[in-house]
Amino acid sequence: MHRQPVSPFFAAVLAALPLLAAFAPHASAADQRVRVRGNMVSLNGQTLSVKTREGENVDVGLAQGWTLSSVARASIADIKPGDFVGIASLPKDGGGDGALEVLIFPPALKGTNEGSFGWDLKPNSTMTNATVANAVKEVDGAALTVTYHGTDKKITIPEGTPIVTFASASLADLKPGAVVFIPGEKSEAGVISTHRVVVGTNGVVPPM
Repeated sequence: MHRQPVSPFFAAVLAALPLLAAFAPHASAADQRVRVRGNMVSLNGQTLSVKTREGENVDVGLAQGWTLSSVARASIADIKPGDFVGIASLPKDGGGDGALEVLIFPPALKGTNEGSFGWDLKPNSTMTNATVANAVKEVDGAALTVTYHGTDKKITIPEGTPIVTFASASLADLKPGAVVFIPGEKSEAGVISTHRVVVGTNGVVPPM
């Protein structure tokens, strides 16, 4: 990794730019898009070993120029109309969607991979990347109305839902046991590689 002396915010934005491919619905024809979630085991050269949340040990190849970022805790009060957010959600029994997590994108990334598509955080979950039209308080928490491609979608944000934004990270944060989220590609031969890693720091883990 090659680093230049830039501000922490700008560094986080730069790291997030390639990460946004993880929030798009399709992979390339040759490779399958995968998302690795789990705890770091070791880093050996350009290979990151992870124990996944499913209990498997997998090796992820780090591509040339790979980037590292973290997430910082935010709150529903930080979300304003006009903000661009990524919300993983599940259908609710009574109708509508309930959020599993909310990611607030930096303004420079507004509009990237806009839309709503299947997500693998939990079975039947959806990822919606959209602009906040309004936010209202409800009895059981809050709700956001978001818009994408001319469509409105209301998503309830229950109390306790993880809400984060991008933050900078260093190699010192990438240590055994650290929680990681890795959007990557799996080749036809089954080899996983990535251009970006998100690592948990300061008690805040990637909720994506």
